[in-house]
Formats: sequence, structure tokens, C-alpha cells
Amino acid sequence: MRGFDFAKYKRIILIGSPGSGKSWLSKRIAEITGFPLYHLDKEYWQPDWVLLPRAERIVREQEFISGEKWIIDGNYNGTMELRFAPADLVIFLDISRLICLLGAAGRTGKKRSDLPDYLKEPPIFNGEFLKFCKYIWEFPKTDRNTIINLREKYPEKEFLHIKSRREVRNLIK
Repeated sequence: MRGFDFAKYKRIILIGSPGSGKSWLSKRIAEITGFPLYHLDKEYWQPDWVLLPRAERIVREQEFISGEKWIIDGNYNGTMELRFAPADLVIFLDISRLICLLGAAGRTGKKRSDLPDYLKEPPIFNGEFLKFCKYIWEFPKTDRNTIINLREKYPEKEFLHIKSRREVRNLIK
């Protein structure tokens, strides 16, 4: 998988647990391809961590996927199939829960380019962060099933199942 040819795909989605490296990898792919990049967290979170209503998220996603070329980073299971169906390439970062927790902890309290300017990750010992950690820990039992089911529903999709940080690094070399 070393040096994957992203240019032969026009519509790419990255999905996986928070802290798995979706945003980091999507930025690298956007640099390589020059495609527009949409971070769903940046598009959907309003001030005070209020999520945009589902109907508005669907409208925005339909705008993104109507483009000829794009990269979309994010899960949002309730609308995942909207992105999955038209995608040419699905990258599933199925990274260990422990690695994802460490990734999320490493960005706490920091400003991130994949979030709106008015938000930043909560501090590490904040109650919201602990809820987030619980979500990460339960991701393989909950959200992972949605991804696997969509994979089975759309077997014709190019599907990269990435299981380690090393595989991620090899993918972009």
C-alpha cells in the first residue's frame, strides 16, 4: 500500500473513531490531490458545542457531494450513507481504542483547524472530555457496525481498511 495513488479517485471519504487521525490524513490527501476538503466537525458544530440540526446537515452534505471532486472527513452515522454511496474511495481508520484515546488526549484544550474558530477541545479532565473518551472506547461496539454494514451494502467501493498508524504513514509516502 506504499505510496497510494489518490489522484485516480475523485470522491474520497475518511471515517473512523475520533482520535484515529482522519483529519490529519485528510489534510495530507488534500495537499496531494488539491481537492476541496470538508471537515464535518467544522461544518456541523455551532457555538457551545451545539450540533447543527440533522435536516441542515443533510442539505450541507448534499452540497458537498454534488461537487465533482471532494474529500470529506467525519463519521456522523445518521448521514454516513449520503457520503458513502457516491464515494470512489472509502478510507476506514480502524485504529486501536487506546491509540485513539491518546490521540484525543493529545489535542485537548488546543485550537484545531478541523473545528470552527469559536471552538476548541475541552480540557482533559473536563466531564465533556470524559464522555468523549467513553464514546471513543465504545466506538468499535457501536459506530463500527455502521461502517461494516455500509461496506457490505456497497461492495464495489474501493475500501481501505487501515489498522495502524504505520499503515497511515505508508499510505501517503
